[in-house]
Amino acid sequence: MPEETRKGRRKKKKGNPPFNLREELFRMTGHVVSWLKLSPDNNISGGKIIGKGRMRTNNRATTVLRMAASSLRESDSYVGAHFRRLRTRLGPPVATRAMAAKLARLIYRMLRYGMNYVDYGGQCYEAQYRKRQLIHLKRKGRPARVANCRSYAAA
Repeated sequence: MPEETRKGRRKKKKGNPPFNLREELFRMTGHVVSWLKLSPDNNISGGKIIGKGRMRTNNRATTVLRMAASSLRESDSYVGAHFRRLRTRLGPPVATRAMAAKLARLIYRMLRYGMNYVDYGGQCYEAQYRKRQLIHLKRKGRPARVANCRSYAAA
C-alpha cells in the first residue's frame, strides 16, 4: 500500500481534544431565561394566547434574581426606574418576574460578550421615556397617510 503524502493524513490524533470551557459555558447558558423559568408560560394556538400559566421552580439562581429585582424598587439606577415603571403598569408580581428576566439577560451578556454594565441613572431613563412618549403622541396626532391620493382627488 502506498504511503500517504498529505500532511493531515500522516498525523494520528491521540487522546481527547482540549476542553474549551468558554465554549461549554456558552452552550449551557444559551437559553438562560427559559432555563431559569423566568420566561412567560403562554399557551398559544393560532397565534393567540389562550392561557397563561406560572412556571414553578426551586432554582436558587431564579430566587436570587427575583430578590434582586424586588430590591430595585428603591434603587436610583436605570434598571430601578425601569422596574418602577413596569410595576405601576403590570403589577408587582409580574414586574418582578419580568425584571428578574431582564437581569438574567444582562448577566448573560456580561458573561458571553465580556460587556461591562454601565448605569446611566434613573434620570436618564425618565428622560428617554419622556422622549419616547412625545414621539408616540406626535405620531398619534398626525393625520393618517392615504395610500392612493389620486383616487380621492378624482372623486
